Amino acid sequence: MTTAVLKRQFIKDATGNPIGVILPLEEFALVENILDSHRPLPYRPDPLTQMAKAVKDPLFMADLHNTMLTFSDIDTEWWESEQ
Repeated sequence: MTTAVLKRQFIKDATGNPIGVILPLEEFALVENILDSHRPLPYRPDPLTQMAKAVKDPLFMADLHNTMLTFSDIDTEWWESEQ
């Protein structure tokens, strides 16, 4: 009969950066109280970083283009009005 040996397993994102870890229960028991006492920080993406990514996102750019086309007549009336 073989015995399974569990070790820490790191979870990585698509680019290889570690984003999480799976712990054996014995190790988890050692840090459980510490983890319970800390609330996770809310994820707040940096707006400038998000804007820089948006320019390279073809779906975002297509949606932006379609929106601009939809409102192009109204924009022309508003901005080029001689009133």
